[in-house]
Amino acid sequence: MTRNTVEKSAVTLLGLGAMGAALARTWLAAGLPLTVWNRNPHRSAALAAEGARVADSAAEAVAASTLVVVCLLDDASVDEVLAGIDLADRDLVNLTTSTPAQARARAEWARERGARYLDGGIMAVPSMIGVREAGGYVFYSGSRELFERHQETLGVPAGTTYVGEDAGFAALHDVALLSAMYGMFAGSAHAFALIRQEDIDPASLAPLLADWLVAMAPAVHRTADRLRSGDYTKDVASPLAMQVVGTSTLLSTAEQQGVSPELLSPYFALMRRRLGEGSGEEDLTGVIDLLVR
Repeated sequence: MTRNTVEKSAVTLLGLGAMGAALARTWLAAGLPLTVWNRNPHRSAALAAEGARVADSAAEAVAASTLVVVCLLDDASVDEVLAGIDLADRDLVNLTTSTPAQARARAEWARERGARYLDGGIMAVPSMIGVREAGGYVFYSGSRELFERHQETLGVPAGTTYVGEDAGFAALHDVALLSAMYGMFAGSAHAFALIRQEDIDPASLAPLLADWLVAMAPAVHRTADRLRSGDYTKDVASPLAMQVVGTSTLLSTAEQQGVSPELLSPYFALMRRRLGEGSGEEDLTGVIDLLVR
C-alpha cells in the first residue's frame, strides 16, 4: 500500500518500544497524520523529526484522534497508561500482548468507558513491519464493523487477519501459533544437541532440518480434518503403535549422545498413554484430547 492509496486517517499511537516505533514509521511513510506518546519521551524525538506529532501526555494523545492504537509492554501497562483518561467515542485497538481472558476483560473495560474495542495479536517481529514480502500480519478480533472501518489503516504496517467477534480470539490465535513455534524450536534444539559433540557442522544439518520441517508441516491439515470428523484412523500412514515403538530408538540415541531427553519425554509419555487408552491404529491426533482438561 502506498502513500497515494492510503486514506489519510489520523492515528494516535501509545507506546514506542521496538514494535511501536516500527508501526509508527510505516504510518508516517504512508502519509498518515500520527500523534505519538511514550512514557520515556526521548524515544519520541526521532519520530518527531519524521513528522509525528508528539503529545505531552497520554490523555492529550488520546484526544488527538478517534483511532487510538495501544502497543505497550503488558496488560497492566494498559491500565496504568489509560487510567482516568476519557475514552468516550474512541476506537481503541489494543496490540499489547495479552491472554484471551485479558483481552475479553479489556473489551468490557473499554465498553464501560464508552470506547469501541478491537484486540490484536502481532505475528511479526519489528523488522518485518512495513516489509510486505516478509509475511508479517496481525490477528484482529472484536467488532467486525470497527475492523472493517479501519482495515486500510491497520493494514499499512502488516497484513490483517480477522478471526472473530470474540475479543479474545486474536490473543488465542497468537498464542496458539507461538506455542507451535516453540515446539518447533524445542525439536530443533534437540536435533542440534544430538550432533553437538560430533564432527558434524551444524550449518550442514540446518538445511536438512529446515526442509524436513517444511515437508512435515502439511500434517497440521490432516490433524485438523481428523479433529473435525472425529475419525483418527482414516488414511493413517504411521500408526500410533508403530510410532510408540520407534520412540525407544530416539531416547536411546539421546542417551548415547549424552543429550537430555527432557524436550521429547513429555510428548512421548502422552503417546504411550494414548496408546494405552485408545487404538494403536490411530495417528497422533488423540494426544490432543489428552491435553484438554
